[in-house]
Amino acid sequence: MISVRRPARWTLGAAAAALLCGALAGCAPLIVGGAVVGGGLIATDRRTTGIQLEDEGIESRARARVRELATLGNVNVTSYNRTVLLSGEVPGAAEKAAVEQAVAKVENVKAVVNELGVGPNSSIGSRSTDVFLAGKVKATLFDAKDVQANAYKVVVERAVVYLMGRVTEREATRGTELARSVSGVQKVVRVFELLTEQELAALGTVKAGAAAASAPGPVSVPAPSPAPTK
Repeated sequence: MISVRRPARWTLGAAAAALLCGALAGCAPLIVGGAVVGGGLIATDRRTTGIQLEDEGIESRARARVRELATLGNVNVTSYNRTVLLSGEVPGAAEKAAVEQAVAKVENVKAVVNELGVGPNSSIGSRSTDVFLAGKVKATLFDAKDVQANAYKVVVERAVVYLMGRVTEREATRGTELARSVSGVQKVVRVFELLTEQELAALGTVKAGAAAASAPGPVSVPAPSPAPTK
């Protein structure tokens, strides 16, 4: 994540459409999905680069574990700071418990939040609505002047918005308010890691210091020769 510019709404829409295409591709009995993190947002992410890569690894390993269960379901895996959110649908309570147990055993997983619904898989229409709602929530967060949009990870299932991230209580409250203001959202579930204002300030200092340390040093440019006098 290098420099961050506020994306236009059409960009969010295009990203949402691409995400939907990926989520609906294929006809395998088990559908395992996850959120895609744009490379341009790494610099403002409140996780270290190492943790971001670890979260990607957790998601990949967790999806593989879920596939091994060969259950008929639509299971989405999202990891943030090693906390894994399970969303989607499974046929029964036994499958729901089995998925949670399998994911909890994945290396480096700190906690599992099991929000899997028990019942038939959501329809294509429902998933397309979820992708659209996710785009609207993200756009609303970006448009707000009093929150840092990239501090939130947004997951939507069956019109329920799950918000993840490392935020202060003020940011948690405000982010929840903004998500609830979006038309079509049925409920907002907070899956936050709360920081104090002091911890957030210290985190900003550490991130800034790390960025400065990795930045290239000044380039020495020879001074121009003095112009001849007439």
